[in-house]
Formats: sequence, C-alpha cells, structure tokens
Amino acid sequence: MSSSPKVFVAGATGLLGGQIVRALLDQGAHVRALVRPGAPEEKKNALTGLRADGLELVEGDITDPAERLAEAVGDATTVISAVQGGPEVIVEGQVNLVRAAEKAGAKRFIPSDFAFDLTKLDDGDNFMIDWRRQAAAALTGAGVEVVSVLNGAFYEVMIGFMGLVDWEQGTLSHWGDPDQPLDMTSVPDTAAFAAAVALDPAATGTLRFAGEVMSMREFHDAVQRGSGRTLRLRHLGTADDLRAEIERRAAASQNPFEYVALQYQWCMVTGKAKFDSLDNARYPQVTPQPLADFVRAGAPAA
Repeated sequence: MSSSPKVFVAGATGLLGGQIVRALLDQGAHVRALVRPGAPEEKKNALTGLRADGLELVEGDITDPAERLAEAVGDATTVISAVQGGPEVIVEGQVNLVRAAEKAGAKRFIPSDFAFDLTKLDDGDNFMIDWRRQAAAALTGAGVEVVSVLNGAFYEVMIGFMGLVDWEQGTLSHWGDPDQPLDMTSVPDTAAFAAAVALDPAATGTLRFAGEVMSMREFHDAVQRGSGRTLRLRHLGTADDLRAEIERRAAASQNPFEYVALQYQWCMVTGKAKFDSLDNARYPQVTPQPLADFVRAGAPAA
C-alpha cells in the first residue's frame, strides 16, 4: 500500500480545482476528485488526462447527505474545497463538506477562500467575500483543522473579469491611488501553493501568498511590457468615488453581480485587504510566474 498522502478535492472540474489536482499529482499525492453527476465529459476527460496513476474520480456533490459524502471522501487525510457558487454552496455546502470530512476521519480542511485578506474586511465590503467569512465563522470549532490559503487577486481576474484592460480602446483603467501596493497571483501558482500547503503537515491557520506585489502603476507597466502594447492609464476617481459608484449601482440594481467587480477593486485599492506579510518563502519549490510573462503568453495581438 502506498504511503503517499491522499487528498480529496471538491470543485475539481473548475479552473482552480483542476489546477490544484494537477499540482497535487505533480507533487506525488494521490487525489480523489469529486465530480458532480452529469458533469460534461470534456471536464472529466481533462482530469483523467492528467495522469492515470494517483487520480481517482468519485461522483457526488457537496450538498449530498454527509454520510454519502463521507464515503466519497474515503481515506483522504486532507480535504480541499475549490467550489464556486452562491451561499448554498460556499456556506451551507462547505459546512456540509466539513461534516463529511469529520465522519470520514480526515484531519484538515482547506476552504474555498483563495482571495485577498478576508480576515481584515467587514461585512458588506464585498458580498461574495461575506459568504466566505460566514463559512469561516460556521467552521469555528470544527472537528478538523481548517487551514486557509489566500492569494490576493488572480492575474486572470485582473486582466479579464475586473474590466480594467480594454485592448480595443488601448486603455488600462483604475480607481484610487496608483501607488497602493496590491497582491496578485496566477491561478496555476495559487494551485501550486494550495497543494504545497495540503501536503505540509505543519501548515496551520491562514497562509498568504502572492505572485506579485505591485501598484496599479506597476501593473500598467507590466501589462504593457508583457503585451508589447501601449495602453493609456486612465484614473477613474478616488477610492471614495469608487465607494459612491458602488452605492449608486447597488441602489439602482437588484443584481449585486453588476457591481461586485467594483467591490473587489475597492477592497484592494483602499489597502484594506492588503496582506501584512507573505508565506512564499515557506515553499521555495513554488516559483510564481511574473505578471509580464503571464500577459506575454496570452495577450491579444495589436
């Protein structure tokens, strides 16, 4: 019987979850990946194509009865959640997953936090982060050790979802002080750090990592260098102006997803969610990709 650690991953067919599975396998772990019934075949195939040895797919959902979900967890010693969704997933689903992990005899749980420093935020700063904070509160006193992995903002989100870069118009827009430091990391590097934490029996508490710590001015420079494009830097207003814009949109819309990208930006540009220190040095085997290199690999041509 192999002595390699076994890790259970929920959300394994997602972008981050799939990368975590890959990173765990690369580091010699055995992985049980939870796949929802009816998941697209291409997503299942993407997992099974990683490596035959050490990977086991199990069908189920984190909202399944805890007894059934515990059978899926099996003999995994660590459970990682990389799920995405609303409060029924992030709060109720993750609490249910921890109950299942307890029943299965797992020792540790890594929740789907993967953001900037949510421990420094207040309720209402970001409604999606609020769900993660609610889950953390609900897991206090759990029978498994909860170890949180934080990575700042994803490069992929900064370049895409945030709406900061407009390649067609040739602009990069920002709110607040252009010299405020920001924490950010690519999805693959976040996965590599998460895998390292999962396989480190001494890891405890909340661990913070960043591929880059840079201001919006430096972010602008790195995106230009990586893309070979000249982008005009547009200042949209102060952090107070941004807060006012969020409140205006919230009053005008019943859909908070219409302004959540602005909430993420506010948490960053105010410095409120900034990491006080980093734990990168704990795992020297992980060498994060510089932002300019990330952009160079995927920026649209001029």
